Amino acid sequence: MKDPKPTPLDQRDLFALDSPLMTEVRGERSLMAFPFFALSKGKWTRPLAYKTDTVSIEIVPTAKGVATIYDKEIVLYIASLMVRKLEAGEEVSQDFYFTAHDLFCVTGNNPSARSYARLSQALERLQGTQIKTDIETGGEGEEGYFSWLSEARLFYSKSKEKPGERRLKAVRVRLCDWLFRAILRDRQVLDYAPAYFQLGPVERRLYEIARSGCVDGPYELGLDDLRLQLGYQNTLAHFRHILKAVIEADAIPDYSFAFSEPEEDAVPVVTGKGGRRGRPAGLARVVISAKALAIA
Repeated sequence: MKDPKPTPLDQRDLFALDSPLMTEVRGERSLMAFPFFALSKGKWTRPLAYKTDTVSIEIVPTAKGVATIYDKEIVLYIASLMVRKLEAGEEVSQDFYFTAHDLFCVTGNNPSARSYARLSQALERLQGTQIKTDIETGGEGEEGYFSWLSEARLFYSKSKEKPGERRLKAVRVRLCDWLFRAILRDRQVLDYAPAYFQLGPVERRLYEIARSGCVDGPYELGLDDLRLQLGYQNTLAHFRHILKAVIEADAIPDYSFAFSEPEEDAVPVVTGKGGRRGRPAGLARVVISAKALAIA
């Protein structure tokens, strides 16, 4: 008797997949609070830096550019897979296997050829971008640079119907030590609103700063401090204009932003370009608070 005809190998026979993600998207709190990613959809090839009295971050690009706020979707997905495993009492390692289709379902991307190409490019930037920071995770600090992914590989199968056509079966990545320690030991992980993935770059960062800063109540900071924490590279005056538009549109899920202006008598009037008179934008403060939940 002849052996039965072998059936095509399912991807689960080849990989112990960590996807699909069955819980909400989570993010590590430091990764929410600080500007580790370029606020750009396109290629960003200039170094980025953020420095305060307590936090220092340097981001160095490769020829392919810095990892962007849209590339961060992959990091959030991986972090969410890891948290789900921890909550289920499963062992975790730094290696994760998932399907692009499951990633796209969570982040709201269509599984088109263009999306698959962007995924490949995003993985390259996440693996190539170099990060240096004095933020400690898991009780440990690091000297030198690291990348978000120390390894990123795409596994394909060949189509029998269309010779030469490849089908992406699974993605394998290795998460960096810094973020792995933060999730495993610090457990400073917060959930994301589903609407996050429909927001633009600036709105995404505003949401993250609000989510990480308002855990214990309203959060207040200077306008320029907010600009820097956002990672916004344009002028303070331009940022003020953008922020006002966001506030008017009430565009940030679950949180509200409001300007706190100093008393007029306490603020000097200055003359700007074209002879226009006004008060310095940098003196304004921003108050961020959680929106009250509607009760049915």
